[in-house]
Amino acid sequence: DAVHQLKSELRRLNLYTVCESARCPNMHECFHRGTATFMILGNLCTRGCGFCSVPKSRHPGPLDRDEPANVARMAAAMQLRHVVVTSVNRDDLADGGSEHFAATVDALRRALPEARVEVLTPDFQGDLTAVARVLDARPHIFNHNMETVSRLYQRVRPQANYRQSLEVLKFAKRHGANALVKSGAMLGLGETEEEVQQLMRDLHAANVDIVTLGQYLQPTRRNLPVTEFVTPAQFDAYRDFGRSLGFRTVFSGPLVRS
Repeated sequence: DAVHQLKSELRRLNLYTVCESARCPNMHECFHRGTATFMILGNLCTRGCGFCSVPKSRHPGPLDRDEPANVARMAAAMQLRHVVVTSVNRDDLADGGSEHFAATVDALRRALPEARVEVLTPDFQGDLTAVARVLDARPHIFNHNMETVSRLYQRVRPQANYRQSLEVLKFAKRHGANALVKSGAMLGLGETEEEVQQLMRDLHAANVDIVTLGQYLQPTRRNLPVTEFVTPAQFDAYRDFGRSLGFRTVFSGPLVRS
C-alpha cells in the first residue's frame, strides 16, 4: 500500500510530515498521490497553539544536520513536482531555524531543479533577518499563515502577534520580489464575517498574492473545540470577496488546507 510504503521510507530517513503530526484530514488522499508536506526542525514545537496537535517541548534538542539532504533525497525519490516544506516553531534557536530552512530549500532546488518549492514558515518571532535568510534560498512560494482573525489570537496563537505576522508577509513580498506570497486562516473558531473580511483586507494591504481559507477541525480532545461548521455558501462568499479585493488566487472551502 502506497501510504504504508511512504511512511516507512519517511521513518527510515528520520523525516516528519505535517500531514501526520497535525492529523490532516486530506493525508491519505495526498499520500496516495505521492504528495507530502515535509516538516523540518524536528517533531517537537516550542509553542502551544490551541489548534495544533504537534507535540510540544521547551527544549526540543539538537537539529538533524542530515535533514535538508534527506528531504531532498525523499522528494526526488517521490518525483515531486511541487514540494512543500514547513516546520515547528523553534524559539529555542538563535536564528529560529532559518538557516536549516534555507539549507533545505537549497538542497531541494539542486535535487529537483524542475520542481516548485513552497515554504510555510513560522514567524521567527518577527526576526526579519531570519525571514530574509529563507527567501534568499529562492523558494517559489513563501507562505506564512495568519491562522485566525485578530481578536482570537490570544486564544488560538497565544505566543504570536497579529501585526507581527502581517509584517513578516509584507517584508517577504518586498524582499523576495520573485516569490509568490501566500497566507491562510482556519474558520469555525468563533470569528465573525466582518472579522474575516478585515483579515483579508489586511492581507491585501500586505501585498499577499494567494489566500487559503478552510474549516478548522479539532485534531484531539485537548485542542480548541469547533465553534461552527462554516457553510460552503459562506466559503464561496469569502472567495468572491477576496477576488473583489484583487488577490491573485483565493482558495476557500471546507477542506482547503494551506
